[in-house]
Amino acid sequence: MKIRPIVAKDRQAVLEVIHLTGIFTQEEERVAAELIDVCLTKPGQQDYVVVVIENESGVVVGYMCYGPTPMAEGVVDLYWMAVHPGKHRQGYGKALVQWLEKDVRGKKGRLIVIETSAKDKYAITRKFYQRLGYVENARIRDFYRLGEDLVMYCKYLKPEGA
Repeated sequence: MKIRPIVAKDRQAVLEVIHLTGIFTQEEERVAAELIDVCLTKPGQQDYVVVVIENESGVVVGYMCYGPTPMAEGVVDLYWMAVHPGKHRQGYGKALVQWLEKDVRGKKGRLIVIETSAKDKYAITRKFYQRLGYVENARIRDFYRLGEDLVMYCKYLKPEGA
């Protein structure tokens, strides 16, 4: 496994991974593509970071998009993460989250926030985050649409060596 910043040649593979998950709506896929494009076309921007994860053969099998939370000191939002459905339960998602935590700690960050849906199709995603130590800190009823709550998970990070 190798995690590295996204480059232009990764764009189509990442969009395919996002689509193949079957989780995201067309609008969500469009927004994910927009954020990827921001990272690829505006190298000086500091709002979003996109990384990819490759398998042992160098094939992109997942990605993650995150960034600092505006006006919140040491807080990072994990905006998007997707792993190819054929690669689930092989450690790629866990490796991405652990990489994020190390990156955030290295920049003296203290908190990672993840927002997701309470819909049943996201149950596996929510359990995944819980297994990695993320705790549900908030829930907003009917946030995305009637009957679809927003669930916020958080993890407070201890400084490296603490």
